[in-house]
Amino acid sequence: MLDLTVRQREALEAVRRGSPEMTLLATAFSAAGEEFYLVGGSVRDALLGKLGNDLDFTTSARPDAIEAILAPLATSLWDVGRAFGTIAAQLRSGVQVEITTFRADTYVDHSRKPEVVFGDHLGGDLIRRDFTINAMALDMATGELLDPFGGLRDLELASIRTPAAAEISFSDDPLRMLRAARFTSQLGFLPDGDVVEAMTQLKDRIEIVSAERIRDELVKLLLTSEPRPGLNLLTETGLAQLVLPELPALQMEVDEHHRHKDVYEHSLTVLEQTIELEGSRGHEPDIVLRVAALLHDIGKPSTRRFEAGGKVSFMHHDLVGARMARKRLRELRFTNDQIDSVAKLIELHLRFYGYADQDWTDSAVRRYVRDAGDELERLHILTRSDVTSQNRAKVARLGAAYDQLEWRIEMLAEQEELDAIRPDLDGNQIMEILGIAPGKDVGAAYRFLLDLRMEEGPHSEEDAKAALLQWWANR
Repeated sequence: MLDLTVRQREALEAVRRGSPEMTLLATAFSAAGEEFYLVGGSVRDALLGKLGNDLDFTTSARPDAIEAILAPLATSLWDVGRAFGTIAAQLRSGVQVEITTFRADTYVDHSRKPEVVFGDHLGGDLIRRDFTINAMALDMATGELLDPFGGLRDLELASIRTPAAAEISFSDDPLRMLRAARFTSQLGFLPDGDVVEAMTQLKDRIEIVSAERIRDELVKLLLTSEPRPGLNLLTETGLAQLVLPELPALQMEVDEHHRHKDVYEHSLTVLEQTIELEGSRGHEPDIVLRVAALLHDIGKPSTRRFEAGGKVSFMHHDLVGARMARKRLRELRFTNDQIDSVAKLIELHLRFYGYADQDWTDSAVRRYVRDAGDELERLHILTRSDVTSQNRAKVARLGAAYDQLEWRIEMLAEQEELDAIRPDLDGNQIMEILGIAPGKDVGAAYRFLLDLRMEEGPHSEEDAKAALLQWWANR
């Protein structure tokens, strides 16, 4: 008998008996002669007191039988992956369930996808799971917690271990190595020594996993509240060199302020400060912003130059980094919109420092807003987070300067609706005033009027027409 605390027993019983629907679900599978277990992260989270509304189950039933049992009890039903044995449903209470046939799938030597094999018993299903803390099962018929691999003990020890030998587990599904890093951050647990050693020895096996699955795990890691431990684990084991090589490449580089061990540590600090600001400014976790924070200085290694007097420069590392980020994120199959946003943030992340050194004109502030476009709020957060100096006076000065910049942006926006700046005349008016047909001259005239608006603010239609005619005459 497992030594559960009173709270843990109550939490598990609440899953079984907490709603009539769950009782009906368990009864329906039992009546059909099928085994039915709450499993994986749902058991782990219930024991930790963090259970959500998405529950995972495993069963002896095959997919068609799962669907037939679920249909009378669900408000909606969908096929998550019949070939993988998974059927999902939403119950009347709003709880979503995913129910999967016992499985025993592994990777073959050169496959990017696991070979799916349905299993006949719970033990075979549990041993194929990634970690012991995810390899516990609650029998929904009897209330018994099945824990053949010591997951409960590892929960108490805050330890990440594998049910089978780590080298076998990671060889079967190399993506589990990335999951180890994610759970290190998500749960605040420490990986067992065997896990770290196997990750180091088998890191090359990650190359058989598809880019999309790697991306998804990296995203989950970055969306945790404390991604640093997981990123450090990937770097220390050599996995980062294979899935995000730009990150470990930062370790050997000293940033331009000479205030940090290396740009790697600086980048992780910027990421942490971004997460903190993201929350304090009322935003949900934002993968675009977090990727930009992590990668904002990846152009430094290739642009480093040693200058006279022992100084180090990283000329144009913002532009180089934006190009590098585009390449890496394309390979990881991020969406085009995500890639464009990250690249723009990296390209613009140094723009503010010109403002900090001297007051900007209104036109310079307008250009800052225009160039940032839809990424302005993200740029505010990234730029503020990029200040990691130990010099408190410097931090205070830069913070005050950015406060002033944001204030000026707000004032100008109220005056001029800055977020929708357009020339004072449109293309049709330009062609009518100048008597020209569509072509390059119209584009040149439009850019002239836009620059005029940026420099001087809005003009009346008559003043804009006069300026346009004068410009045209001078050409």
